[in-house]
Amino acid sequence: MPDQGASTTLIELRNLSKIFRTGSETVHALKNINLTIKKGELLAIVGPSGSGKTTLAHIIGGLTKPNDGEILVKQEKISIKNDKKMSLFRNRTVGFVFQNFSLIPHYSAIENVAIPLVVAGIKPKQRRELAQKYLALVGLEKLARRRANQLSGGQRQRVAIARALVMRPELIIADEPTGNLDTTKSTEIMNVLRYLSQKQGITVLIVTHDLQIARAATRVVTITDGQITGDAHANK
Repeated sequence: MPDQGASTTLIELRNLSKIFRTGSETVHALKNINLTIKKGELLAIVGPSGSGKTTLAHIIGGLTKPNDGEILVKQEKISIKNDKKMSLFRNRTVGFVFQNFSLIPHYSAIENVAIPLVVAGIKPKQRRELAQKYLALVGLEKLARRRANQLSGGQRQRVAIARALVMRPELIIADEPTGNLDTTKSTEIMNVLRYLSQKQGITVLIVTHDLQIARAATRVVTITDGQITGDAHANK
């Protein structure tokens, strides 16, 4: 019978390695990574450019396959060689938020949020209801009909977060989510992500080089030259 700590584990990485080959050059992006991520954690992955932090986040999110190692989701092994299983994992478990927002400019906020629901074949009425619900969750219910190109940077990032949430994932991966925002807007976005972790029980993984942003997390994992060189829980 699994212990109580094991029952709260969402994702476990065991001895993961990733190699990129370009011509005659071989780059060891990740080297024997072992990492356990708990449900509801607000985890920051930090490190300099080229350290492997984004590669690690992409492997956790199922966007990139490692060369070696194991991925376990809720204690069930996910085959890294099975495209169908990895696709299901991405669709059912993970929501992504990117630095450049990745919104369709001439679509309204509610239309952008509903895009994953269209892909999933959800009927129009339910799409509108769900999109409106998650816009409200990030405080943008009054701007649902405004086009993305008419929103501020902070508002667009909130729309991106609502879109990531609309399929009700257990994990949100935010890659430099405040990189294009000023200090005030960055604080607003971090408050949203903290709320999702603390009040909604969603695991939030933030990739950042900004130590000020990382300090808002409850746990900080440091990556240097493809290896974990630090793993600290915040004293809060």
